[in-house]
Amino acid sequence: MPETSLDIQIKTLPNQPGVYQYFDMDDKLIYVGKAKNIKKRVSSYFTKQHDYGKTRVLVKKIASIKHIVVETENDALLLENNLIKKYQPKYNVMLKDDKSYPWICIKNERFPRIFPTRRVIKDGSEYFGPYTSMKTVKTLLGLIKGLYQLRTCNYDLAEEKIQAGKYKVCLEYHLGNCKGPCEGLETEEEYHANITAIREILKGNFKDSLQQFRKQMKQYAEDMQFEDAQKIKEKLVILENYQAKSTIVNPKISNVDVFSIVSDETYAYINFLQLSYGSIIRSHTLEIKKKLQETDKELLEIAITEIRQRFNSKSKEIYVPFKVNLGEEVKVTIPKLGDKKSIVDLSKRNAMYYRMDKLKQIKIVDPDRHTNRIMAQMKADLRLSEEPRHIECFDNSNIQGTNPVAACVVFKNGKPSKKDYRHFNIKTVEGPDDFASMEEVVFRRYKRLLDEDQPLPQLIIIDGGKGQLSSALKSLEALDLRGKIAIIGIAKRLEELFYPDDPIPLYLDKKSETLKIIQQLRNEAHRFGIEHHRNRRSKSALTTELENIPGVGEQTIIDLMKRFKTVKRIANAKLDELEAVVGVSRANKVYNYYHKE
Repeated sequence: MPETSLDIQIKTLPNQPGVYQYFDMDDKLIYVGKAKNIKKRVSSYFTKQHDYGKTRVLVKKIASIKHIVVETENDALLLENNLIKKYQPKYNVMLKDDKSYPWICIKNERFPRIFPTRRVIKDGSEYFGPYTSMKTVKTLLGLIKGLYQLRTCNYDLAEEKIQAGKYKVCLEYHLGNCKGPCEGLETEEEYHANITAIREILKGNFKDSLQQFRKQMKQYAEDMQFEDAQKIKEKLVILENYQAKSTIVNPKISNVDVFSIVSDETYAYINFLQLSYGSIIRSHTLEIKKKLQETDKELLEIAITEIRQRFNSKSKEIYVPFKVNLGEEVKVTIPKLGDKKSIVDLSKRNAMYYRMDKLKQIKIVDPDRHTNRIMAQMKADLRLSEEPRHIECFDNSNIQGTNPVAACVVFKNGKPSKKDYRHFNIKTVEGPDDFASMEEVVFRRYKRLLDEDQPLPQLIIIDGGKGQLSSALKSLEALDLRGKIAIIGIAKRLEELFYPDDPIPLYLDKKSETLKIIQQLRNEAHRFGIEHHRNRRSKSALTTELENIPGVGEQTIIDLMKRFKTVKRIANAKLDELEAVVGVSRANKVYNYYHKE
């Protein structure tokens, strides 16, 4: 078979780090990827058997390949990120974010103003941020305003204009919020000393400001200026309170970015915490929709590059839960214990809470997406070949071998379908034999579904261990359904899941949604079965005594029970009351039975 142009392109790819681009027949960019070794990575797409449908479709659509070789893996990450954002290829995870985040600007002026903005203008001004919420910005600016007296006017305070007396102090000066640089009442040096202190606060360093205020307070106290000393003390309290709220880790951990990831079948949530001088100065969670079953490692690498670029982070060290490749310039730490591990755990908790909030919102506004996600999760967790949209669960109920019954409950799309629930009275089994009862019930259920041409479930759950599962399997074999319907058993003690022909049980995470749905099915089957069992016992206990009356048949008992509800009321009824229900002859028999004396 002659080699195609695509085969030749793959053979000639370099064994270097870089970015590769896939184009379709219309020369449209459909996928961008990065690799340590371009040739090795691209070849794997065409030689591996892909389990995931979208990857197979992508490979079929590739008509040509382009590549860009770069020096380091970090460069490859940045280039990949920029190309994805620019061209938004169909099969790449989307990292576009139209939201403009707020910044704090220290304006490039002789007496700089400090204010919030969503526009970054390259005019020599300093910008701190971006911050993920305006609330954080307002809190910081409120703190700064309480500590330092800065101007808010937009006058051009050039030295010659101040000396010419062009400006007059405004209300802010009289309120004590500004020291009046417009009239030359505050020097440029004094003003810039405050700006330097504010710059450190915005970076998360409160130490210098606290020392400066303590020194000032002491000086005022020594000079007997107690009112001024009290004002400084109030500022110290504000600063210390703010610092206490924001410091949650070891103050030695400074200038570090922390990342963690939580993902399910379709989405990943990456949390970012930025630490400075022991304080968290920024927190942000990024949501990514999976396109090609990307691993957590791939998604975390993409997200770290994007977030650091978006928030202009210059941190030289990052903490992550597992190893990622980000090039030589950034130190990657995987903490195992202590304060560093605690901060990674905190980041993961943030990602988990974000995901939980999102799922709650989706459940309300888009229930189909919620259902699809649960079904995909169950398929993956339980190693099924298809999503379990229709699940049936069986449970036996008998107490001391009396009135053996069984229940079958049905869940559709992860929710109970009560109209499809079924009760079974055990017919062919004598005494308390759970295994034989299970075999009978499963056979009767699916024999009927097949006879009536009803849809079969994708998953059967048997409440019990290996014994009950084996019994159910015998019935499926007899109906030629073994291998056509997935079947598992759940043992109560340790919530073990048993599979046919597999001696090792599966243990699901106790918090997993899949296990919760299986437990709900099992509990519902148990409740439904017990309810039917109690009803049968009650009826048999009630009717036994009436059946002992000579000449009283089943219909007479039904009529009496409908009217009087209990055997006790029948026994205490007057003769004329009984006659009104069952006639003179049978009323006499019942009345005489209870009034022999």
